[in-house]
Amino acid sequence: MVHGDSSAPGQQGYVTPAQENDYVAKMHAAPTAVLLDTFGMLGRLYNAKTTPDMFVIDPSGELIYAGAIDDRPTPDPEDIRGADNYVSDALTDAMAGKPVSTPYTRPYGCSVKYPD
Repeated sequence: MVHGDSSAPGQQGYVTPAQENDYVAKMHAAPTAVLLDTFGMLGRLYNAKTTPDMFVIDPSGELIYAGAIDDRPTPDPEDIRGADNYVSDALTDAMAGKPVSTPYTRPYGCSVKYPD
């Protein structure tokens, strides 16, 4: 799993590599990598509009899911319990060799602050 950040320097959400590493450690997250997309090249390629905006790409490079992480558009961590995790569902379908049952959902969160 790769975590990406497309916020430009001077914009809300921008972090340095050291700040991102500290945040990942603080959150006890374990991404395979963190991509700091400060020019917004990858974010724009996938048309990311919000943070978070989730994308699942299969081994052949096909985008098989895009949208929200789950069905609970709230910042309250307590609301995570019982949420339908769309990303997990997409990965489960794909790993079982099935088409993703819900390939797109509407993402929610703060807007991505791309550079001009």
